[in-house]
Amino acid sequence: MLDGDELREVFGAATANSQNHGREGRLALALQYARLCKMIAAQGQTVVIATISLFREVHEWNRAHLPKYFEIYLKVPVEELRRRDPKDIYRRFDAGELHNVAGLDLAIDEPLAADCLVEFDRERSSQRLADDLLPKILRRN
Repeated sequence: MLDGDELREVFGAATANSQNHGREGRLALALQYARLCKMIAAQGQTVVIATISLFREVHEWNRAHLPKYFEIYLKVPVEELRRRDPKDIYRRFDAGELHNVAGLDLAIDEPLAADCLVEFDRERSSQRLADDLLPKILRRN
């Protein structure tokens, strides 16, 4: 299990600035994450990574280089992201303290061919979502 925020720390790109959080910086990191996943998968491991890598280039690279790639797109409305906001990203953006926020002032590429699209549903528990996703993942792999 890999987490994009934790990998950002590992790769030394945690400091919020336009170089790390702008489109080019995010794209470069997303491609590094993808290559890391490829390396781990080549060792026979199943890799699961949670990351915001909403770049068409990354989706295409993953499909071309990761043989058992399975893309799950969790589509959550901005209103819900604002409501949760555990890192105060949206509050800081609204206050003008933060820029390069994916989906606000930083354009995103929604996946064109996600293997599984999960639309936000406030009534669906994490356990129910996992129960729904697991058979789809196992069928694919």
